[in-house]
This record gives sequence, structure tokens and C-alpha cells, in this order.
Amino acid sequence: MAKLHFIYATMNAGKSTLLLQAAYNYQERGMRVATLISAIDNRVGKGWIGSRIGLKAEAEAFGPDDDLFGVIKADHEKAPLSCVFVDEAQFLTSEQVWQLSRIVDVLDLPVMAYGLRTDFRGELFPGSKGLLAIADELTEARSICHCGRKATMVVRLGADGRALKDGAQVMIGGNETYMPLCRRHWQMAFSAEECGIAAE
Repeated sequence: MAKLHFIYATMNAGKSTLLLQAAYNYQERGMRVATLISAIDNRVGKGWIGSRIGLKAEAEAFGPDDDLFGVIKADHEKAPLSCVFVDEAQFLTSEQVWQLSRIVDVLDLPVMAYGLRTDFRGELFPGSKGLLAIADELTEARSICHCGRKATMVVRLGADGRALKDGAQVMIGGNETYMPLCRRHWQMAFSAEECGIAAE
């Protein structure tokens, strides 16, 4: 039975690398896959999945109004697919999460969605909220805080290197913009006493 998988983590946990490796494993065995990425993330270029270690692959870019079930159904009818991979799944709409579930339930195709769980304020993204609610399998990829503990949160850094407390939920960036932290150090970064993250 096909399943809807949500693989989540903070920034810098290697989610895109894991996705590209898993997709390659299918393709190496002669199986056809579909790869999707949110059009919001254009760090490598629109329609490209890229990892920090230099791996990249072309993908279908989707926006908030796209019907992902319709896209995959049409592709599957052209030539059978074995798996669907989604990068930056936190940017899915609630409706698109349900569309992914229909790919699993109607087309009997496994869907592997990779993304962030929470934003820099510790709040769920819409896509992550939907996936946490209805995914068949939840897997956490690990990242490490500077103290050595598991990073479960992320802070957005200002120009002065301090944690920002406000701002738009979505702002594309990499190591220069975001830092993964354990919950303890994330709380310290947001406390009134210690707004910087370089103290420890």
C-alpha cells in the first residue's frame, strides 16, 4: 500500500540531499519518479531542487493555485510513475496536502514530502500543519545545535547577527539567514535578557 510520508527537520538537516538520493535510487532501478518543488524557493533557480553539498536536479515548480493531483495524474497516464517527491513541502497549501493524499489513495503512488515543521517564530507552516495531521508516516531528519543537542527550532538572523522576533513567515535564505537551534537556545535567543545567539 502506498503511503504519504512527511520527512521534516530544521534548516541544514539535509532534507533536499535525502530527497535527491532517494529519487536517484528509484531512477537507478529503472523506475520513473516525479519531483516537485515550491516555486517560492528559487535559490538554485526556479524548478530546481538543490542541496548545500552541491547536488541538484530539475523539478516541476508549483504555486499555491496548482492542482498537484491533476499534475501527477496526467504525468502518470503518460508513463507510469513509481513515486512522487515534494521538496519545500512547508509551502504547500492545506488543499494541496489533501491533493497529495489523493495521489496516494486514488493513484496508489507513494508520496515523499520533505520540509520544515516550524518557522523562525516556532509556528507551524500551513503545509507542515496539514502533513502532520494526515500523513501516514512521520520521520524527523536530524540537525545539530551549536551546543551539540538536537536542533528542533530555527532562528532568522538580522544584519547584526541577532535573532529576529518579527517578520513575514516566508523569507528564502540559507546559512546567512537562518540558524538551527535546540529549544533551549531558541528560547534564549528570543528572551528579553539574551537576544543574541553568539553568547553560548
